[in-house]
Amino acid sequence: MSFSHEVKEELARIYEGDRSGKLAELSALMHTCGSIEIHGMKGIAARISSENAAIIKKVYMLIKDVFGFKQEVCIKRNRQLTKHNLYFITVEGENAFKIMTECGIILIAEDGSWIINNKIVDGIVDDEKRKRAYLRGAFLGCGSLNDPEKGYHMEMVVQNEEYAFSLGELLRFFELKAKIIARKNNYIVYLKEGEQIVDFLNLIGAHKALLDFENVRVFKEVRNNVNRIVNCETANLSKTVNAALKQIDNIRYIENTIGLKSLPPDLYEVAIMRLENRDLSLKELGQLLTPPLGKSGVNHRLKRIEEIAMKIKKQRGDVYIVQKDGSCEK
Repeated sequence: MSFSHEVKEELARIYEGDRSGKLAELSALMHTCGSIEIHGMKGIAARISSENAAIIKKVYMLIKDVFGFKQEVCIKRNRQLTKHNLYFITVEGENAFKIMTECGIILIAEDGSWIINNKIVDGIVDDEKRKRAYLRGAFLGCGSLNDPEKGYHMEMVVQNEEYAFSLGELLRFFELKAKIIARKNNYIVYLKEGEQIVDFLNLIGAHKALLDFENVRVFKEVRNNVNRIVNCETANLSKTVNAALKQIDNIRYIENTIGLKSLPPDLYEVAIMRLENRDLSLKELGQLLTPPLGKSGVNHRLKRIEEIAMKIKKQRGDVYIVQKDGSCEK
């Protein structure tokens, strides 16, 4: 079962709120997975379909709770093993007209004519609880959410541009920075930031999914931080080791030419300590000196040792200069 399917299973089990809240959620479901069928003289029919049985069960319960209608749930079985069955509810005649008008799908003009409405009706989402219920229904009807292990992406796919912008406006009411793009014949309303998706899951009441999402998000953040620290420590260690090898090389060169005893006492002490403690940092090396010396003081003495080594190399002709053609000259 995908993460998106788990979220919908959780949301489909939520039955709360008064009639207006349930109407708001049903309105979103009608907009996103419903359709109107014209039956000539018989009037209209409203059909709600989904491959998710839990969603259709919820639609059935919402219609029953809000309007008192009991409808049959039909199943269209798919003979292809790779596809799911299609579940649908069909409401006909006056009952269909009542549902569609109260859900804001149909708007009636003064002359009695009616038109299809592609926007969210303000009266259906006129308080925060109804707005939350509407967003829950919209996600159930047309939403999907990536597994957080693979990336952060939540989207709702709708067929009408006006409705897409209406959904985006509702999300922005809760300070969610939804973006909208056109994809083939559809419009995608989506969120990409992990924090925004967490806020969205909280709004629609998907609290278990929120905790699962956050657990993965925190684990990934800790893992990334650990990787950054390890990479940084590795780079610093490599830098420290290379510097120590260079320092030891300078000290050995002096030892094999003029001898370490020829160095001033302060430099001699540092040289001996470095030879005996090759793995220590400059700060740790300074703590072994008498009196203890800071990192910058130790570095200064080692630089002086390097200068002495370079001076001896030049005098002895042991300094090589690499030419542009790759050859070396003393």
